[in-house]
Amino acid sequence: MLKTYRSLLAALMLAAAPGVMAADFPLLVATEGGTLQGSVDEGTLAFKNIPYARAPLGDLRWRAPQPVQAWQGVRDASQLSPDCMQGPFGTPPPGGRHPVSEDCLYLNLWRPAGAAQKLPVMVWIHGGGYVNGGSSSLDSGGQSMAARGLVFVSFNYRLGRFGFFGFPALQDEHPEEAKGNYGLMDQMAALRWVKRNIAGFGGDPENVTVVGESAGGMAINMLLSTPAASGLFQRAIIQSGAGRKLPRERHLLKDLPEAASATTLGLAFAKRWQIEGQDAGALAALRKLSAEQVADKLNMISVLLRDRAMFAGPVVDGRLFPTFPETAFASGQQQRVPLLVGTTSWDLGLSMAKTPDEAFAPFGAAAAAARAVYDPDGKGDMGRLNAALGADAAMVEPARFVARAMAATGTPVYEYRFSYVLQAKRAQSPYGAQHATDVPFAFDRLRAVHGDIVTPSDERVADAMADYWANFARNGDPNGKGLPLWRPYSAAADQLLEFGADGAIASHPDPWRARLDLMERRATQ
Repeated sequence: MLKTYRSLLAALMLAAAPGVMAADFPLLVATEGGTLQGSVDEGTLAFKNIPYARAPLGDLRWRAPQPVQAWQGVRDASQLSPDCMQGPFGTPPPGGRHPVSEDCLYLNLWRPAGAAQKLPVMVWIHGGGYVNGGSSSLDSGGQSMAARGLVFVSFNYRLGRFGFFGFPALQDEHPEEAKGNYGLMDQMAALRWVKRNIAGFGGDPENVTVVGESAGGMAINMLLSTPAASGLFQRAIIQSGAGRKLPRERHLLKDLPEAASATTLGLAFAKRWQIEGQDAGALAALRKLSAEQVADKLNMISVLLRDRAMFAGPVVDGRLFPTFPETAFASGQQQRVPLLVGTTSWDLGLSMAKTPDEAFAPFGAAAAAARAVYDPDGKGDMGRLNAALGADAAMVEPARFVARAMAATGTPVYEYRFSYVLQAKRAQSPYGAQHATDVPFAFDRLRAVHGDIVTPSDERVADAMADYWANFARNGDPNGKGLPLWRPYSAAADQLLEFGADGAIASHPDPWRARLDLMERRATQ
């Protein structure tokens, strides 16, 4: 009786909230775990801090995500949860860093305030090198997408050694569960939660688009390459998600010539804390380490220092993930869903050559041809060369590879390149749009991230990009009224849509085709 009275009182109070009429969608929603009380957020309805799996603490550290424990009464869903445990990275924002915790498996969603049902759903998978990031980021709030008539979902997944870890004793316990890729398992658990619960928020569980940038895009490549994720989404948007096999990719158990296995790295990490052995006792000791000890300040800088990181990242485990995405795409074994894929023009890359000869040596017999397309004026500007060669190798050519592989199956594909830079930041970006700068444009969150430096030109590009993304989520085609035509991708035409440096948006043949052909040859030789 008390629970019923409290629920009724809450419903009456919420119906009277400013900007929300009684006939609008309710702010009190029942889920499989219990009832949630949402809030009004920039004219949309928000439900935050929703558990999609049990807290992965104690003996659940390094276990597959477990079902949510139901709660009694009404759960306040107005505030974001902590992000997943991680080492600090970058300059702290003016308001301080968002809290982090090992108890972090929560999701957030935004939807329009009106009563519409069967809305398309967009699910965001954040980036951060699998070691940083979270759903608290201002650049990926769902308010603007909800205003466009979508249900937008973001969530946390385990990072660093919490999310990706191998150890011999883990193989012996719970043999029914997959091992190693706990962060990717979290992502699938969140998508399953969406499939089971999103109708209660007015979303269509059969119309789900996953969106990911950087590590989030790489994760989508992983999800596309495993049958275990089949049916969890109907479309995908990959922003700077690579697609070729990366040097750090590993198997769970076997040592490969180019990299140690995840289990070998797990043993090395245990020794750092004077934990010897490989049995259940050693695993219990690892689980008794504090969250801070397991994180050990791991972030996107320290992960590059091999002797410091002792971190595997996603692995091929032979069970949940039978092969690397590149292999799946090359052999046509990937899921076949409509795809929107692309990169920024000055994307992430790690080329650090000191001379042009060193830069072009990896092209072998094609070194002279590469020099001609990458350095046509012969100036040997190493800053510009390293920027172009690094980005093409890590992100730009791999994105084209994914587009071609998907288009070869007859699946609709749309490729883009984001070359636009905020007008106030152009002096800081001499070679083009940097990695991840497209994210607040894609979700129309420029002012939330950049404040008053945003210009009308910046806003026009963001408005168009978010409209394309929303249209694609509705029906698999980004085109819509008032937008420049975006032609589908084919290997023969090599068409992409460019968000130009000057703010122009146009579909045209890729002007970088010659250099990407050479990079493809280098990647596959």
